[in-house]
Amino acid sequence: MTRRLLLLVAAPFLSLSQQKTAQQYSGPRPSKPDLPYLKHASNLIPTEIAEAKEEKKKDDTLYAIPGGASTAKTPLAMPIFLMKADKLSPDRLRLFRLDSRDGRREILFSSKKGPAAIHMEIARLSSDNIYKIEVDVELEPGEYVLSPEGSNQVFCFQVY
Repeated sequence: MTRRLLLLVAAPFLSLSQQKTAQQYSGPRPSKPDLPYLKHASNLIPTEIAEAKEEKKKDDTLYAIPGGASTAKTPLAMPIFLMKADKLSPDRLRLFRLDSRDGRREILFSSKKGPAAIHMEIARLSSDNIYKIEVDVELEPGEYVLSPEGSNQVFCFQVY
């Protein structure tokens, strides 16, 4: 009797659990793999792809990206990105703020103290490797970059 009662109570929760895992992501899908897209409702805006130039200065390393401002812009202080992962793991992406000066965007990594990465939450949305990347803190207006750890490849965007 107790077992039957337990099964009757647990059955709706088991059904709900199975429905959640059976559902597929039905929102907008990135058209290119390994490129983070800014999510604006049902629209996806590709981030600007660039290669950061490395400049050594004593114990410091300066990374510079041409252009004073990114072509990818968002008004959202806590942007959400969608990415279809193929060769690039979203867990390796780091988010940093850039300084704009002399017609380029820069970030300085010092041997004493480098910039701290901005925290993000990453969640897999579908079985075909669609990931949601959410910034956890409000970003001030300015230039930002997502970059895979250990790479000079960058994905730039601007918060305005």
